[in-house]
Amino acid sequence: MTDLTRLTAADLAEKLSRGEVSSVEVTRAHLERIAAVDADIHAFLHVNERALDVAADIDRRRGAGDDLGPLAGVPLAIKDVLVTTDMPSTSGSKILEGYLSPYDATVVARSRAADLVPLGKTNMDEFAMGSSTEHSAYGPTRNPWDLERIPGGSGGGSAAAVAAFEAPLALGSDTGGSIRQPAHVTGTVGIKPTYGGVSRYGAIALASSLDQVGPVTRTVLDAGLLHDVIGGHDPHDSTSLAHEWPSFAAAAREGATGEVLKGLKVGVIRELPDSGFQPGVSASFRAALAAMQAQGAEIVEISAPHFEYGVAAYYLILPAEASSNLAKFDSVRFGLRVNVPGGTVEDVMAATRDAGFGDEVKRRIILGTYALSAGYYDAYYGSAQKVRTLIQRDFAEAFAQVDVIATPSAPTTAFKLGEKVDDPLQMYLNDVTTIPANLAGVPGISIPSGLASEDGLPVGIQFLAPAYEDARLYRVGAAVEQLLVDSWGGPLLDRAPQLAGASAGDANGGAR
Repeated sequence: MTDLTRLTAADLAEKLSRGEVSSVEVTRAHLERIAAVDADIHAFLHVNERALDVAADIDRRRGAGDDLGPLAGVPLAIKDVLVTTDMPSTSGSKILEGYLSPYDATVVARSRAADLVPLGKTNMDEFAMGSSTEHSAYGPTRNPWDLERIPGGSGGGSAAAVAAFEAPLALGSDTGGSIRQPAHVTGTVGIKPTYGGVSRYGAIALASSLDQVGPVTRTVLDAGLLHDVIGGHDPHDSTSLAHEWPSFAAAAREGATGEVLKGLKVGVIRELPDSGFQPGVSASFRAALAAMQAQGAEIVEISAPHFEYGVAAYYLILPAEASSNLAKFDSVRFGLRVNVPGGTVEDVMAATRDAGFGDEVKRRIILGTYALSAGYYDAYYGSAQKVRTLIQRDFAEAFAQVDVIATPSAPTTAFKLGEKVDDPLQMYLNDVTTIPANLAGVPGISIPSGLASEDGLPVGIQFLAPAYEDARLYRVGAAVEQLLVDSWGGPLLDRAPQLAGASAGDANGGAR
């Protein structure tokens, strides 16, 4: 039998709908894969004990002729930033260890309603603060391409699970690149939708004006199928857009024909010099642009003079919002409580937050509180918001000239575990190309563009489009994906060494 863990979600859905395989068989294959390799990768914080029961119920309803969703019976991994009623929701933090939510996040509820099978909750940097998944309170996740390297962050668990064939689909969240940068370093596909296009209700907040939930997959079509399930207006989310969205899966299928590249105007940012990027990343980016140009795309140099200030603005806005959002973890209402005999409420709160938060979270809370403090608000937070407006104007002017903007998805390939964990500035610079999209609220997609010549590790190309034009990204992403897959002779993940290329049962590791 075909290894079910190697099939795309679209292929699995087709086999399931035709009755060639059951959801129980598909789910069991992925659970066995997790048992075989996740002791080494540590993509999951919790594996769903009821996954097979959910799958069996879907099979029963399919057999009874019930009307099921297009992805019915396909397994799904869920980033631990999204709350669930039947599995712990920790956001990678000790302060929420063992916490069970009284409700599901909207995207989780929609995935259940569409009959996907929740496999478990994936590892992440604590409260999504990080670019390497080394800041999880439960230990780092490892990159399936090289177990000594990071899988990106903050959503490294979701990206690693998909790259290692532990799950065909995953949910992530992207505050400054936390879906797209892990996709870049693991050879997967990651989408940050237009801000407000996917509900944030039930996503444990980091920075409310920047956070966005999106899909993590192995193909652009799979991302479109999942996006169709989770997207759309949600009355529970005050920032949710009341907009009529097209089918993103249909857009991806249209793009796979390749016709969309003819006459497509692709913007390349003049102020994004090669000097800040690993040579193999730059070479892969230029090769992808050349391949697009050969298919009729027009490469246009554009100016975005304020992009270079994006990282600085982001790391004032994000900590400020995080400082406010994390104030609710006060030892009183829910989560960890450290008792201080004879102490006041303030003593208990201080002891709890000291024990429950990791170093990176404390660093950002301090920075954010300082930026919002009297006498400094205008100089720091206020100035950062002005830069944000200038970046939004840069995008508006750029999209008046081009259809999409292209950049490398990140400056380097996956770096080694521990290499940057003690250097916050170098860690923050990993998000230099992804942050502007979050500041402006526009959608972005990262797809694999090849392997870097220096180390043979994955590289991604990012496309950005105007707000509301997510479907354009799916068309362009699928066209470029097909173009590059044809040049490789198969999916990039087929070239992954170690665990990503192993089959369940012959990989290292054991059940967790």
